[in-house]
Amino acid sequence: VVSLPFAVGQCGNQVGCRFWDLALREHAAVNKKGIYDEALSSFFRNVDTRSGDNGPDIYKGKICSLKARALLIDMEEGVVNEILQGPLRDVFDSKQLITDVSGSGNNWAVGHKIYGCQYRENIVEKLRKTAEHCDCLQCFFIIHSMGGGTGSGLGTFVLNLLEEEFPEVYRFVTSVYPSGEDDVITSPYNSVLAMKELNEHADCVLPIENESLFEIVNKIHQMINSGKLGSTVKQNSLVTWSAGSAKTLPEKPFDAMNNIIANLLLNLTSSARFEGSLNMDLNEISMNLVPFPRLHYLVSSLTPLYTLADVNVPSRRLDQMFSDAFSRDHQLIQADPKHSLYLACALLVRGNVQVSDLRRNIERLKPSLHFVSWNQEGWKTGLCSVPPVGHSHSLLALANNTCVKPTFIELKDRFMKLYKKKAHLHHYLQIDGMEQSCFSEAIASLSDLIEEYNELDATKGGPRIDPSRLKIAV
Repeated sequence: VVSLPFAVGQCGNQVGCRFWDLALREHAAVNKKGIYDEALSSFFRNVDTRSGDNGPDIYKGKICSLKARALLIDMEEGVVNEILQGPLRDVFDSKQLITDVSGSGNNWAVGHKIYGCQYRENIVEKLRKTAEHCDCLQCFFIIHSMGGGTGSGLGTFVLNLLEEEFPEVYRFVTSVYPSGEDDVITSPYNSVLAMKELNEHADCVLPIENESLFEIVNKIHQMINSGKLGSTVKQNSLVTWSAGSAKTLPEKPFDAMNNIIANLLLNLTSSARFEGSLNMDLNEISMNLVPFPRLHYLVSSLTPLYTLADVNVPSRRLDQMFSDAFSRDHQLIQADPKHSLYLACALLVRGNVQVSDLRRNIERLKPSLHFVSWNQEGWKTGLCSVPPVGHSHSLLALANNTCVKPTFIELKDRFMKLYKKKAHLHHYLQIDGMEQSCFSEAIASLSDLIEEYNELDATKGGPRIDPSRLKIAV
């Protein structure tokens, strides 16, 4: 079973780089004998490189050369070139990369309309080649940001392509939303134009806010500095690690934030990679957590947040971990699901945890959470026996919850501030195929989505009605 990640744009590729690094460390910690096994095959091919990079795949035995199953796309070369010169250079080859030099100038239309048309055939060809190596392709992952030009524009173009080429394969999108103080003035335009595409073409979206990540990283650093996490943070810990080559590169401001997203993806895919008493396929998340096709935005929370093998972190007690996952401090967006309405919730647990522990904690938490009347038992659970490196257990909670609505309302308000003044519109309207109707359709799509959440919120606190059953004539 294989998941195929696409990293699009600067942010997408920086997160992707962290993800591949952490995935390799995780497999190295488990796979001591260097044998190519089923767990590795979900994200990596084992290639015999003696006959060049394009050697045959080896399905059993020793690891020869691992190649990530992925496509890296960016319209500026910088980040992809850095990856190719860094410690992960052997994990990718040129057939998996699509780059340009000029970038998209923080303009959705340049990424979607210009580069989309220009690179369409190239992307489709590389997509098919990569997919040919997968014996059972379960889902695509797109990792991108919403505020820039390439991630939002070309990222959502790729999403549409995936639907055209492989309509039966699930499309998961990890989208990084800009903060209110974003330095890209046009980010509200880019984000709302991208939202329309996500509404229509994604199966599941995990929205993540820069602001939340920034706060989490600050908290971690405060805890480290106050000695609460033990006194030692080794060099190259997973929060402070940057490009880990022989010459120590200064840590980039986003490395620690990107690590958190990479850990989210590691936990999300752990069931597909490792054994467990309750394995959960990724497509089961979409089937169980998305009762209405457009309401496919899932709030993620992660505990422990500092997945550091190298810091003296006192291990969280199991029950405390479940409580953490439902507290605001552990959410990857600025939201409070506890005071909003749950449509469904998934708990993906890793480590030596029993089904009885899961059930006990669900029963304990249930009274404080508001579920829709028609899905009071809307819990999906997964148990993977392999914990993250350096921890005894971890938990990723995914909630389909109306608490995402304020994020979308704020985005709409920021869009309208610019749009009412027609500020910067000419940069978009001079692009071939981009018309003013693109903007009005995008804001209408976002307004409809907000309204759907409003309608659900209006039912909160209503009487719990058991659905009527069919009467069986005797």
